Order: sequence, then C-alpha cells, then structure tokens
Amino acid sequence: MTNYKEIKAEILAIGDELLYGQIIDTNSHWISQELDKIGVRVVRRTTVGDNRDSILAAFADAEKRADIILMTGGLGPTNDDLTKPLLAEYFKCSIELVPEALEAVRIFFEKRGRELTELNRLQAHLPTKCTYVPNEVGTAPGMWFEENGKVWMSMPGVPHEMKKLMTDFVLPKIKSLYALPVIYHKVIKTVGIGESWLANIIKDWEKNLPNHIKLAYLPSLGQVKLRLTAFGDDYDELQAEVETAIDQVRPLIDKYIYGYNHESLEESIGRLLKQANKKVALAESCSGGYISHLITSIPGSSKYFQGSLVPYHNQFKNEILDVNADTLKAYGAVSEETIIQMAENIKTMFGADYGLASSGIAGPDGGWKEKPVGTVWIACAYEGKTVSKKLQLTQDRMLNIQLTAIAALNLLRLCILGKTE
Repeated sequence: MTNYKEIKAEILAIGDELLYGQIIDTNSHWISQELDKIGVRVVRRTTVGDNRDSILAAFADAEKRADIILMTGGLGPTNDDLTKPLLAEYFKCSIELVPEALEAVRIFFEKRGRELTELNRLQAHLPTKCTYVPNEVGTAPGMWFEENGKVWMSMPGVPHEMKKLMTDFVLPKIKSLYALPVIYHKVIKTVGIGESWLANIIKDWEKNLPNHIKLAYLPSLGQVKLRLTAFGDDYDELQAEVETAIDQVRPLIDKYIYGYNHESLEESIGRLLKQANKKVALAESCSGGYISHLITSIPGSSKYFQGSLVPYHNQFKNEILDVNADTLKAYGAVSEETIIQMAENIKTMFGADYGLASSGIAGPDGGWKEKPVGTVWIACAYEGKTVSKKLQLTQDRMLNIQLTAIAALNLLRLCILGKTE
C-alpha cells in the first residue's frame, strides 16, 4: 500500500492586511482542503506581511520543508505588492514583458470599457523563469516555477481568481507531475466525554491501528471529533479498512458517538426523532431559546419540533408553565425540583413525547455561594419518567449558553436511545 511518495506542500499568504486582521485568510483553508482531496499533505501554512526580508525568508524556509509552495497575494501593480519582484530576486532572474499576458490584460479592460493604464501594463511583466498562467477573471497572471526539484505557484489573493487558477491549472498540473496517494478520511463525532477520558478508553485500539491509518483528536466546544485518515493506493480498500477500525472501537464508546463526518448534534437529534416518529417541546430559561434555535435550524424540523417557551422570569414559570409557586419559593428557579416540573409541564402542554428544559445562572453576575455563576439544571421528561442533571459551567455568559445547549441536546439524545443509565 506504499507505492507512492508523500508529497508535501506549504501555503504562503502574503499581505499586511492579513496580519492586521483586516481580511480573514479563507484562501489557505480552501487550498488545504483541495490539496487534501488529491493526496497532497499540507505541512505548513504561513502568513507573512509586505516586507522584503520576511518574504524572502519565508520562501527559503518553505523550500526546505515542502515539494510544492503555493502563494497568494502581493501581485498588484503598486509598490507595496512585492511578491513578483521578490520571486525574481529569489530565482535570480529578470522581469520582462510577456506579450501574451499584455494582450490578456488589454482585453480584460476593453471588455469592461476601461482604459489600460501604464500601471496596469506592469501586470504583464513577469519573471523570466516562470511559466505564464492566464488569469481569466482578473488582471494579475499566475506564475508557475519549477526550480531545484520544487514547484512554486503564485496566485492573486482575490478568492475567486485564486480558485479559478487552482481548479483549472494548479490541481491538474500537480496530479500530472506526481504519483499521489489516495487519502480517505472519516470523522467520528462524540459528545459528553472529555478528550483525555476518551483517549484513555480507546488507547489500546489506537495503538493497534495499521501504520497507514492515522488518528487525530479534534476537541471543540463540548465535543471531541476523532478523525481517521488512511493513506494508500485504493480508495475502496482504504474505506473498508477504516470502517473495520470503526466497528472495532464503536462498542467502547457507542454511548458518546452521535454521528459521523459533517453531521451536527442537532441534525443527529432530528434524525433520531424522525426515525422514532417522536416529537419534542422545550422550556428554556437560561439558554433563552438558543436550543430551540439549533433544533429549528435543521430543514424539516417541523416534523418533530412542537414548539418552546422561554419563561425567563419566575412569574411566567408559574403563570404560563404552571411551575408550582411553592416550589419556586422553596428551591428557586435553578433547582432540580423546578427543572423537573418545567420538563414535565412543557411536555404535557405541547403534546410532545419529550419535554426538554433548562434553567441556570448564565452570568456574569447573579450567582452566590450556594449557586455560583455557571450553575445550570437540565431535564428531559419522557415515557413517565424525568431525567435531570446538574451542570457546573464557566464564568462566561455566552459560553454557558452554548454548553447548556450541547448538554441538553445530548441528554435528549440519550433519552431517545434509552442510554441514560
């Protein structure tokens, strides 16, 4: 399964505006994804400002690490655009007019009824060691170099121009030059368990993975993704091997797996509810309708979402949701006694199969010694019983709302699956 040589790429994003945060570098992200699809491994993504020494140093460093160096930005006709002259300096060549490039620029401006200025003519002057690559949707040409056993491509920073050059020229050219591996990814998505605990459970399975299948832990808010990446020559064979590996680990962590690849937690909830032909209703206090927003962001959610209430103040928990006034007085809104009534009453009011509720102290103030900021109760009522859970979260209000939503959705998922014990 190793009839290929690993090809490494580095992406250089050039421009002060990227370092200042005035523009987000979406180009490097997109290029990385496209290279991955054809079996090229991106080993570094570098952002460098419009500075001669910094750019030349970045060129030299990238050449040491990578077989392919892809650059975006710095190709305009003004003095602050340094990529082209510095490439000429780096490769020890001159810059000369390319008639074909000049004609392309002339036609570009002519079609738009604009005058071709002397400044715009400079776009057609290119390093003599590069291969001119026409830019059909802009004025700055692409420049392809093959030097010292490495390939280089310089592209405009304008996303649609870069993508056109990548799709039409760069990716096909790379595939023609190299015997590339097949890469197969699959992501296992888990919730309700931390990264270190998950790693401990699956450590023996991870240790026994074949050498050509790599595992990466990708933690995010309240969740951990396990990405399996297989390298080889045959896509179907790699897919089968990864599926076998997943079959082996699934019994160990089945309770925590909610989906694969791009499926979100709220999509998983919708899928489960539709499969079971069940409906859910929500009573949200501290989460302020955020959980309902997540559920209803999924197309077709009307098939399983009955509706929700956000009785933020105790008066409305009592008057609208029918939480007992004595319960609120004795235990408070943030309590197991209250959250159980909220879940059970919303289920009954909306004729749902599941009643899901949240109540807590989101912060940054409002807490006290017994119930500090971040104290949250969630509950799910179904099939004549109610499961409740206390959360102790953070001091950050928005983070607490998001973590409450993830925990509540996961509780609902476990109740649907009958895995709450």
